[in-house]
Amino acid sequence: MTSRTGQTRRTGRIIESDCRVEDLRALVSQETVLAEYPYAVAVMQNVLIYDAAGLSAETMDASARAEVQDELAGALLDGPGIVVFKGAFTSDHAVAETTVVYRDIIALQHESGIAGGDHFAKPGANDRIWSALQKLALAEPELFVRYYSNDTLALVSEAWLGPMYQVTSAINVVNPGGAAQNPHRDYHLGFMSADSAAKFRTHIHRLSPALTLQGAVAHCDMPIESGPTMYLPHSQKFEPGYIAFNLPEFRQYFAENYVQLPLEEGDAVFFNPALFHAAGSNVSSDIHRMANLLQISSPFGRALESIDRETVVSALYPTFLEWTERGKGKEVDNAVAASAEGYAFPSNLDLDQPVRGLAGETHAELVRHALVTRMSSREFDAAAQALFGRHRA
Repeated sequence: MTSRTGQTRRTGRIIESDCRVEDLRALVSQETVLAEYPYAVAVMQNVLIYDAAGLSAETMDASARAEVQDELAGALLDGPGIVVFKGAFTSDHAVAETTVVYRDIIALQHESGIAGGDHFAKPGANDRIWSALQKLALAEPELFVRYYSNDTLALVSEAWLGPMYQVTSAINVVNPGGAAQNPHRDYHLGFMSADSAAKFRTHIHRLSPALTLQGAVAHCDMPIESGPTMYLPHSQKFEPGYIAFNLPEFRQYFAENYVQLPLEEGDAVFFNPALFHAAGSNVSSDIHRMANLLQISSPFGRALESIDRETVVSALYPTFLEWTERGKGKEVDNAVAASAEGYAFPSNLDLDQPVRGLAGETHAELVRHALVTRMSSREFDAAAQALFGRHRA
């Protein structure tokens, strides 16, 4: 579209033709300049490296801490999109002890026959602990407090999301022989198919990365042969990226240009969720590469009021069914959108595992399926109760 000034103006939606590899190449060819980040100690493969001990609350006053957070926010938004904190989690934070707890949980999962689903890898190929934050708190409260008292985590989370953020955690163990993931972006839009993501207009593509921060804590040494995560620094600035990462030419470009950093136990990586990334192939013979994958969420994605949508929609379902029979499907669909839970998250991923896709069935999808199949009210109520049961912690 051309405006009255003759300038090209983007339409309200991002489409596949907006995705040009040469545009991505121009962005990721930028150099990360250490001098522009005075609190960083090094740049490795275009990634900023920080010394966690030197940035602790004990070594900075409030003014200096605010300056560090300004720098981190700029690095995640306009810089390389990724920062590494060396030595972020030390013995004070019970890294070794929590690793033992997580290995015990994985052993119990094996004994019970659980093969965990995964968002971006073959189900059961590796080991996952969903809701790891809650499981650690219930199993070992003292270890939990030691672990999550970590000031580096607070420093960077507040820098990107402000106060009131919430932390969730999943343990991911990539076993010897574990294959690499396809490159992707993360939650929210990154957990959708390209068709679904394309339904959200451009301003939402800009907003989504500001709602979460991705992190990973190394729970073992991770040499390159163990397959630490592959990254494409500066790629978070590529606006059509939530559509592009599924396209073959972009996957090929990633495969030829990614960077990969070895990590030591206790190192922590934080990155903009729009950064192109993928877990690497573990070609080692004996390294079970364990990372605590942290997803820190903004409080701003929540509704003002609490609504019991299960009860609301069950009350409405007979009317939905009657109107559908009268041929008023579009009107019913609008009413479903206003009343049902249309999003798959948050969920209990032990019960609602991403086995057949990136997410489980939503409440709204269940309603629409029930109407198509003419499910009775009793059948629908039972199905909705089971669905909400899979979503509860």
